[in-house]
Amino acid sequence: MRSKITWGIIHIFLILFGFIWIYPFIWMISSSLKTNASFLTSGINPIPETLNWENYTRAWDVANFSGYFLNSVVITLGTVTIVVLLSCLTGYALGRVDFPGRKTMIVIIGALMFIPTGYTIIPLYELMKFLGLSNTLFGVVLAESSGAHVLFILLFAAFFSRVPKEIEEAAAIDGSGFLKTFFKIILPSAKPVIATAVIMQFIWTWSSFLIPLVLTLNNPDLRTLAVGMLSFVGKYQTDWTGMAAGASISLLPVILIFIVMQRYFIEGISGSVK
Repeated sequence: MRSKITWGIIHIFLILFGFIWIYPFIWMISSSLKTNASFLTSGINPIPETLNWENYTRAWDVANFSGYFLNSVVITLGTVTIVVLLSCLTGYALGRVDFPGRKTMIVIIGALMFIPTGYTIIPLYELMKFLGLSNTLFGVVLAESSGAHVLFILLFAAFFSRVPKEIEEAAAIDGSGFLKTFFKIILPSAKPVIATAVIMQFIWTWSSFLIPLVLTLNNPDLRTLAVGMLSFVGKYQTDWTGMAAGASISLLPVILIFIVMQRYFIEGISGSVK
């Protein structure tokens, strides 16, 4: 009886904690349906007096979120593709190939994790400008794809290090080269880690602000959704409900991709940790 009461208290506590955790998201959705006047006077009350769907219309059309959404999709898909491909190849080399200086390379890659993005933005901008790729979507994709991506490399390296060598030996006997063995045999077994890298890089790129802001400063039409939030900030006032509607639109793809791939995400993290 006492154990049931204890578990009941724990469940109630977890439910309350979960509600507190998701309340900001609920408040953002409700704020996107309010008027600016009710937004300023309602405080933390999440219930709107009336449902003002025109906030979404204003964000999508007037604030040009339709264009920003397309830019975000192009940049995010391109970045995720490049990052996952390079990370899995690097992780395979570090996890499977015993070459001279391998441990030193792992240490150097790990150390790069501690370099803040803000320290690299100036040389990154100068490089894109030198290549003639500033104020272009392709330039933003390359800039977002830059960096060590230490977490993904280590996840792939940990996963590939546990793949039996007999699989590669059997493929070599059948006449498969390095690339065919990797892409046809080894890589398909790493679906959980690939899903983990896709989800995390998707979230990071989709919500990235600094790099898209700097590289599209002279061409506002190339802004992403994160940078497009500035459209709601005026000189004398801010369209808070329009910003809440824009934030809701921006978060929707992230939520959907996580729901679809969450099972692989959990398997990838747990499998690599083992």
